[in-house]
Amino acid sequence: MEYTVQKLGRLAGISNRTLRYYDEIGILKPARISSSGYRIYGEEEVNRLQQILFYRELGLQLEDIKTIMASPSFDRVRALKEHHVQLLDKRRQLDLLIANVEKSIASTEGRMTMSDQEKFEGFKQKMIDDNENQYGKEIREKYGDETVDRSNAKLKGMTQEQYEELTRLADDLYATLAEAFTQGDPAGELAQRAADLHKQWLTYYWSDYSKEAHAGLAQMYVDDERFTAHYDAKQPGTAAFLRDAILIYTGMKS
Repeated sequence: MEYTVQKLGRLAGISNRTLRYYDEIGILKPARISSSGYRIYGEEEVNRLQQILFYRELGLQLEDIKTIMASPSFDRVRALKEHHVQLLDKRRQLDLLIANVEKSIASTEGRMTMSDQEKFEGFKQKMIDDNENQYGKEIREKYGDETVDRSNAKLKGMTQEQYEELTRLADDLYATLAEAFTQGDPAGELAQRAADLHKQWLTYYWSDYSKEAHAGLAQMYVDDERFTAHYDAKQPGTAAFLRDAILIYTGMKS
């Protein structure tokens, strides 16, 4: 079965403009161009588009998707199985949030009491699940299951005040890092403040802090393209800048 842009767009529920854009950036090329100048897509392109839309549904940026799918090690069957697991996790997250909302309604109507701890359980579990889905495999390989499980338990046991402070710290970290990046000096006062904020932020997740582990994580921000994409989303080069600032902060800069 072959499809024109219009037919494939209708089949997938996306616009013709989106398909043309995918062609322009090289993430989804047509199988051929007809004698009339129309883009023609075959089964391979249909399968590729499905894969792209799965990744988009999971929140990945197009550049990251393109990099993943262009890798020689990319395996479609394995990717589909990973999508299946991630979507099941996403459904579990939604179920937790729905249950949280239902409890909140019952509490507001006076049918039950709800502790401050319970009010944030769904959000904290979502943070844990999101981190596991995105980085769990690499983090567990680097630090071990026991360390990661302790970190997740620490996050889940946070009080409302601690959760709010963690959120405030993250906002302060990103704002300080963005300003420090414009100055261009990872050894500067502002960059070192960003590194210190990063350490404070980490202590909400880690049971034990060490300069070596902090420096190792900073290096992972550059070595792992997903971390890099996260920090470079607004300003390319930010991940490497933060890495350098942390290496100086921890005394690990060679």
